[in-house]
Amino acid sequence: MSEGAVLVKTRKFMKNPLLSRRQMIVDIIHPGRPNVPKKELQDVVGGMYKADPKLTTLFGFRTKFGGGKSTGFCLIYDNEESLRKFEPKHRQIRGGYMVKKEQSRKAMKEAKNKGKKIRGTGASIAKHKAKRSAGQD
Repeated sequence: MSEGAVLVKTRKFMKNPLLSRRQMIVDIIHPGRPNVPKKELQDVVGGMYKADPKLTTLFGFRTKFGGGKSTGFCLIYDNEESLRKFEPKHRQIRGGYMVKKEQSRKAMKEAKNKGKKIRGTGASIAKHKAKRSAGQD
């Protein structure tokens, strides 16, 4: 293998029709390189499984001691709708499907404490109003 060449292997492949995705563990062998960017891996894994690289989510990568090999997890969704429905918000933000809403720490705490003061059936309504007022600040 030459410098910069990357070998991608998948294992524990599983189709998950309930979440409309394919999931697997990805092993990357990258001698001479510290790490491989996720964008590059999205293209490689998407090509391996004839899927759109945009619908491929990679996360949880750990480099083995000594370098040269990394292991992580991959999800390939069947369509964008299921990705938006089942993927956690933080991974959607990383993938560019959502925009992170900037909110100050103080505003979040004030909204939480306003919600704690009201009990019963009106609590969910009050929490909703508190979130809206925190978002407007």
